[in-house]
Amino acid sequence: MTTDTIIDRCEAKGLRMTEQRRIIARVLEASDDHPDVEELYARASDVDPKISIATVYRTVKLFDEAGILERLEFGDGRARYEDAEREHHDHLINLQTGEVIEFVDQEIEELQERIAAKLGFDLRGHKLELYGVPKKSS
Repeated sequence: MTTDTIIDRCEAKGLRMTEQRRIIARVLEASDDHPDVEELYARASDVDPKISIATVYRTVKLFDEAGILERLEFGDGRARYEDAEREHHDHLINLQTGEVIEFVDQEIEELQERIAAKLGFDLRGHKLELYGVPKKSS
């Protein structure tokens, strides 16, 4: 995992970093969930009430196109975002609540490597999204 901040990576890519973009970058870094633009806007406008939702949309699009953010779509019609430089993890989405649970499972990682090798490939990356509902407790 990189120790560079989102702001550092934006500057390294030559993106012009206005104060509002810096606020949005800091809000993204502080997020331990997968916020959509509306959630980012609410959090950023708590810091600077002058930030518009259009600024948040443009900034997220810019960061996504620059490879700074990863866009996630979990089938609920909302694009969500996370730092593209975070440690690898997979997602389990609760279909009842929309909660996104991050997990890492070494057996799954090894199985994916074996499948790719069996098919003649060196695995370079993957995304795994599991969708489910909580089991009823008896």
